[in-house]
Amino acid sequence: MDLLAARLERIKHSPSLTALWRAKALAASGADVCNLTAGEPEFPTPRHIVDAAYSAALAGDTKYTAVDGTAELKRAICEKFRRENDLQYTPEQISVGAGAKQVIYNAMACTLERGDEVLIPAPYWVSYPDMVRLNGGTPVFVEPAPGHGFKIVPQQLRDAITPRTKWLLLNSPNNPSGAVYAADELRALGEVLMDAPHVHVITDEVYEYLVYEPHAFTSFAQANPELIHRTVSVNSASKAFAMTGWRLGYAGGPAALVKAMEKVQSQTTGNPASVSQAAAVAALKGPRSFFDTWLSEYRQRRDLIVSMLDSCHGLRCPSPEGAFFVYVSCHGLMGKQTPQGRRIDTDTDLVEHLLEDHLVATVQGSAYGVSPAFRVSFAASQAVIETACDRIAHACASLA
Repeated sequence: MDLLAARLERIKHSPSLTALWRAKALAASGADVCNLTAGEPEFPTPRHIVDAAYSAALAGDTKYTAVDGTAELKRAICEKFRRENDLQYTPEQISVGAGAKQVIYNAMACTLERGDEVLIPAPYWVSYPDMVRLNGGTPVFVEPAPGHGFKIVPQQLRDAITPRTKWLLLNSPNNPSGAVYAADELRALGEVLMDAPHVHVITDEVYEYLVYEPHAFTSFAQANPELIHRTVSVNSASKAFAMTGWRLGYAGGPAALVKAMEKVQSQTTGNPASVSQAAAVAALKGPRSFFDTWLSEYRQRRDLIVSMLDSCHGLRCPSPEGAFFVYVSCHGLMGKQTPQGRRIDTDTDLVEHLLEDHLVATVQGSAYGVSPAFRVSFAASQAVIETACDRIAHACASLA
């Protein structure tokens, strides 16, 4: 079609969202689908946050706001960074957008020239490479180091840096693997970057609160304060406060870059929804007692799904340190055949088999850059998880 720009050929639809909506469409048709694709909490947004949005709407706070966030929200974000991450930002260093995805995209749009390279450790969130490509950059994938739990090590980072490298895009806790970089691991990566002053860091920390003991979260800039002027620390309200549909993400970074991101946003979406911003203020400044219950629930579901899937024929399921996903190796099932006579040669083949023949929706590992594997979300009810795992076990056992 001559109307469409050639750059669209560089990207594809989000595989995780495609899987989610395919599962929802099947469920809407009456199929009993166990949907384990969604990267969003099952829990409702806490009442005090909803009340704050409602009060703001009743008070008439439904007009345009400052393009990249209200002054009140920026102050609350600054206080959050100071209180929880020991990071000192001013409101001029804060960018607020319609989700962390927009914030990351804006940073790419403001900085990438054709041929600039962005280092992306694998496995990675599905949108990273295509955001780079849409802005003329080149994604460079860094494979996880064997025996290091889906994390890269300093020598790998050093070897991947070239004169064209502009960004390292680091995600901890990681989607899809649940890997969490410890403070000393972040410092070791920071030491490499000290020798590469042309490389900046975007650190996606949206699963910050979803970390399971004995592991602990440390922000990259917190571990490397000498690199804060080269770091964009990205977060959101989505995962911590069950606010995925409210679309509210934010970042702290260099003031000049934040100003440029505001310029881009002024010509695209404008401000995030005013009531979502009011809700985010309440989330960041309000009580967090509800989250202890959530985290306990997630931990129980993690242990359940790991136990059930790791015992399945042909699967290996490492226990994630954070987030609410398990990244299941299905190497032992490659080359097998379904009872219907279809050969399983890729993780996409397996994911299709699970959905079409056993009504379990997952996402193929090829979407995240490490195969053969598939991602399963345990941000679902325990009943759904148990049923899904039983079906997956049956599916694996049926392969010959």
